Amino acid sequence: MRNLFGTHCVVLAGVVSLPLAISPRQTHFTPAPHYRNDTRLQAIRNFFGKTDCPAQNYSREFLEAADDYELDWRLLPSLSWVESTGGKAARGNNYFGWDSGRAEFTSPVAGIHAVGYWLANASQYRDKSLDEILATYNPDADYGRKVKSVMRQIAPSE
Repeated sequence: MRNLFGTHCVVLAGVVSLPLAISPRQTHFTPAPHYRNDTRLQAIRNFFGKTDCPAQNYSREFLEAADDYELDWRLLPSLSWVESTGGKAARGNNYFGWDSGRAEFTSPVAGIHAVGYWLANASQYRDKSLDEILATYNPDADYGRKVKSVMRQIAPSE
């Protein structure tokens, strides 16, 4: 079969091919977890919904990134709250103030997954405790306390 450009293509009836994004950390395809009845999802939605934050629209992505990169599920939403009030003050889809607010992402979802990946894999964050991650993220003495306070607002400690 020839297409409009004169090149050959194959059509498979009933089969749709979509690009599959696999994080560098994944070594094989794993189906996405089923979040519909996940109480964590509702906790994030409720937290951001109280103040009508744009981040509420990405609650599932916060969970996916946390699960993909083995982070506390409350960390990324809390960072986004402290840094940009859940996206209200974000520029360049940077909900996290990443790179002192200079980083730009193609979408909020891309930013969520990029920051999650870096927190799990970048040498300055990898294998550190929550307190050490937060002190590296922002060395201000009160910063870690602020983020952990937001984490407790989303849900009491795990």
